[in-house]
Amino acid sequence: MILKAIDFAELILLGAIWGASFMLMRIAAPEFGVFALVEVRAVGAALCLLPIVWMRKQSRDLRRNWPHLFVVGLLNTAIPFSLYNYALSYIDSSLGAILNATAPMFGVVVSWLYLKDHISRSGLLGMILGFTGVVVISFDQKTSSSASLLPVFAGLGAALCYAIAASYMKKHLSKAKPFAVAAGSQIMAAAMLLPFTLWFLPSEMPSQNAWLAAAILSIVCTGIAYVMYFDLIAKVGTSSAISVGYLIPMFGIFWGLVILDESLSFKQVVGTALILVGVVLATNAIKLLKRRKLEARAE
Repeated sequence: MILKAIDFAELILLGAIWGASFMLMRIAAPEFGVFALVEVRAVGAALCLLPIVWMRKQSRDLRRNWPHLFVVGLLNTAIPFSLYNYALSYIDSSLGAILNATAPMFGVVVSWLYLKDHISRSGLLGMILGFTGVVVISFDQKTSSSASLLPVFAGLGAALCYAIAASYMKKHLSKAKPFAVAAGSQIMAAAMLLPFTLWFLPSEMPSQNAWLAAAILSIVCTGIAYVMYFDLIAKVGTSSAISVGYLIPMFGIFWGLVILDESLSFKQVVGTALILVGVVLATNAIKLLKRRKLEARAE
């Protein structure tokens, strides 16, 4: 399927929005703390999504699948958002976006172990290249910063959680309505993190900039972004919509450089290139693109 200009523009905009989330976490996380920021983000996103659930009559799916939504809320929101908040309190937002790009590679491994999917030779080569890129970036982090490698591992842990959640949803929630899954996972994440949020409340009221960043994270980068993502899936299909993942690290780097005045070292550039090439190979993106072109010509 060939994307129309308006669909392509929506895909680019979604990549820009999700790429900006790392910049916004970098701004808000040091003031809110790890758990309070996730709580604000999850509650705000749920409030945005619940009206859509009711309007589209998907509330039954929300109630019926709550045990699975609990797991998805844990793996797709509560844990990864917390890990990124911790990581981005110490590392640049651009590096966080780069680490997030490893999620598709983790997804290949998880789907092989959990769903018994096949891994091709190009997939294995892609994973080797991708994780080589992570090693290059990690070495750069160790030699250029006083921070330990723990924030880098936290970012990788978040990407792994996304990969596990994707396989879990494919197996247990493939027939569930999408907005019910999105809203339910945010509700579950907010509920399970509430005790941690109350226990680890920030000692001082976050600044106006931090609140603004948290609000944009919640409403735009989570609530509205989910609506856009499912709209794209409905219009152009999952395989086309999921390609937004290739845009996120590039926009994440862009926002970090332009807004936060961050910089990229040579090793980070090399590591990023290895990760992106690895993701393309691991997910067979080139073959999928060729297949789409053939299908378009056949139509």
